[in-house]
Amino acid sequence: MLKPAFQKDNVLLADMESATSQSDTLHIWWLGQSGFLLRHNDNQLLFDPYLSDSLSRKYADTDKPHVRISELVIEPGRLKGVDVVTSSHNHTDHLDTETLLPLIAANPGLAFVIPEANRAFIADRLKTSPDWPIGMNDGQTVSVGPFVFHGVPAAHNELERDAEGRCKFMGFVVELGGYRVYHSGDTLWYDGMEEVLRPFQVDVAFLPINGNKPERRVAGNLNPDEAARLGRDIGAKLVIPHHYDLFEFNTADPADFVNACEQYGTTYRVMQLGERISLSR
Repeated sequence: MLKPAFQKDNVLLADMESATSQSDTLHIWWLGQSGFLLRHNDNQLLFDPYLSDSLSRKYADTDKPHVRISELVIEPGRLKGVDVVTSSHNHTDHLDTETLLPLIAANPGLAFVIPEANRAFIADRLKTSPDWPIGMNDGQTVSVGPFVFHGVPAAHNELERDAEGRCKFMGFVVELGGYRVYHSGDTLWYDGMEEVLRPFQVDVAFLPINGNKPERRVAGNLNPDEAARLGRDIGAKLVIPHHYDLFEFNTADPADFVNACEQYGTTYRVMQLGERISLSR
């Protein structure tokens, strides 16, 4: 029995449409795993969507099955009016052909922000022009329409760089409508991470909580305790957990994150699948 979404499909789309009437408000929907849709006025940003069952099919007959444990909230081709989508790194739950190609088809003007180091890989996987994505490195700032992107490193599990010194794994701090949001991508806590992030005075931090367990045989992430501490240490005004409740073998209990946040005094919100939260000044 799959964990049910808070809202999905037509109900989710109706909720997204209703949010357009609320100006100067930041709306956030969790679409599962590390995928978040953000809207401010008529501008929409989609972080790292995975909206298919491609990995479950790929690994179905292997010794590492990716068994889905929660409902899919929306088919990617039904998301319209998206201005920018990101891929923080090349793992399929952050760079999924079956998610991105329908999304691109439904949003002809879509911009795609990626780590510059991954450009050739991404062009090959998606069979798109290598010139199309907007590549970034850490320490770089790029404006994409009304969005301002700042590149920050991610360690998954290492701070890995290509031959030219460019990050293969990244997070993004994005300014939109007076808010600063940080999407970590997939990352462990690395030396100096707090110093990199603290100057941004992040309003919302999306941090993974599934942890780093070698027996899973996949690259790891922050665990619930680390995510709560990191959110506190960078001064984030709100921390929202991600990267759990998708695959049976690689998840975490958000209650552990809640307990850690209560211990450290970290302001948090645990979202349900398809749920919206709205922030206004």
